[in-house]
Amino acid sequence: MVTQVNSDSPALRVVVADDHPVFRDGLAMILRERGIAVVAEVADGQETIEAAAAHHPDVVLMDLTMPGLGGVEATRRLLAVQPAVAVLVLTMSEDDDSLFAALRAGARGYLLKEAAADDIARAVVTVARGETVLGARVSTRVLDAVRGGLLPGAPAPFPRLTEREREVLELVARGYPNARVAHHLGLSEKTVRNHVSAILAKLPAATRAEAVALARDNGLGAQ
Repeated sequence: MVTQVNSDSPALRVVVADDHPVFRDGLAMILRERGIAVVAEVADGQETIEAAAAHHPDVVLMDLTMPGLGGVEATRRLLAVQPAVAVLVLTMSEDDDSLFAALRAGARGYLLKEAAADDIARAVVTVARGETVLGARVSTRVLDAVRGGLLPGAPAPFPRLTEREREVLELVARGYPNARVAHHLGLSEKTVRNHVSAILAKLPAATRAEAVALARDNGLGAQ
């Protein structure tokens, strides 16, 4: 049985961003069956920004893991130019780094893809009204962070890194070469190279480029 969402008229306008076409099409169908207008379906972060500029949606349903520009950075860039758009993250990622990076970027909601169809549709309506929606499995962690005094600002990403390694990663994510990082931090280039090697060993990143992408998705490297 399909539950019709009692959304305001005219229908809410939504962009669905997910790189899996079967899931994306199914999600669009779920929303349309409940009276929500899907104005664009896109497969990566850059397409999401372009679709939002073209269609001026009320809500963007944003996956986090997409090729090219990821969902966190796409959220940040989108909201920088269209702050009235509500971003609702719908993802498989339930780790703290992804959760808090998305919230820091400005997402108004965070649901896991296991959420029921009616819950997703209701969440779309809720974030469009300016409210926040958190899935049951992530809301407890946000509350724990608040109670522990870790928000606003949220837990620092990459807790396995030392403070110095995080400083190095921040500068590397800005595009600094090792020589500039060394000059900025008052270190030798050899020490910076050692820090970069340690960072790659601690992160799920095989190359410097992968580390930069991961860092930017988690809010580092912004200037």
